[in-house]
Amino acid sequence: MDINTKSLKKNAFRVTKERGITASRVRVPGGHMEAEYLAVIQKIAQEYGNGTVHITVRQGFEIPGIRFEDMPKVNELLQPLIDGLNITQPEEGKGYSSSGTRNISACVGNRVCPYACYDTTGFAQRIEKDVFPHDLHFKIALTGCPNDCAKVRMHDFGIMGMTEPQYNKERCISCQACVKACQKKSVGALQMINYKVERNHEKCIGCGECVIACPTRAWTRSDEKYYRLTLLGRTGKKNPRLGEDFIKWADEDSIRKIIRNTYAYVEKYIDKDAPGRKEHIGYIVDRTGFEEYKKWALQEVTLSSKAVVAANIYWKGVNYT
Repeated sequence: MDINTKSLKKNAFRVTKERGITASRVRVPGGHMEAEYLAVIQKIAQEYGNGTVHITVRQGFEIPGIRFEDMPKVNELLQPLIDGLNITQPEEGKGYSSSGTRNISACVGNRVCPYACYDTTGFAQRIEKDVFPHDLHFKIALTGCPNDCAKVRMHDFGIMGMTEPQYNKERCISCQACVKACQKKSVGALQMINYKVERNHEKCIGCGECVIACPTRAWTRSDEKYYRLTLLGRTGKKNPRLGEDFIKWADEDSIRKIIRNTYAYVEKYIDKDAPGRKEHIGYIVDRTGFEEYKKWALQEVTLSSKAVVAANIYWKGVNYT
């Protein structure tokens, strides 16, 4: 069976090394889903694939061994999962309508982890609504705290949870548990002065270690959710590098707007000859200059008074000549 490989990839199927055989790529935004949908993946793998499933590094699934002629049947079977994960779909029963923007990955977040400062899955699912379906090559990851279990600095957009610790001096017993935790596990932003704890606001990275360590709840997490937004990390064979801080103490709405603005920026400046419209954002920013990107990214963005924006970013990494 002959098939247009561009349409195959746009429908979120993979070109494989075996002629006439493909693999279905299944999105799971935020990496969390109801267990019942595993039965859908199992059914597809056993009836139309080769009986195996690959759990991808981006927290999705790939079901290999599917024949080209069975793709419509696989798309029909995927419908309950697409509905259940609330994934945007222009036409029901046709599977995914785009594959460029990769599945948005996230650590387990504060639904489970005591270190996480926010619900990573919920935020990831809201970003999914902003960016999918889209064919541009974006990679987005979220992590609940500066431990960065999701390795967000290796992505185009890394979103790291922060909290502004709230200190109640009346509950403090001067045990110094928070100070020791901050020194050993974080950046040493706390010190004892006159038997009470003082926090260096500029040094604090909002990790929440003081909150976890405090036995009397003198430290608590802020009601407001804050984030550190890192930009344009990448792996790959050409000049890998870590993402750098763009905004500290950012809010969710601003981050979502910046991501949407970046799509418009890339549409404007992407190399029109880039194969499959898969030019990494970082290469485009390198070409146009960071100031031009920053102008686009911050259009109609209203940051909170606490937000700290980088004046410029200088990426460091491996350079092959």
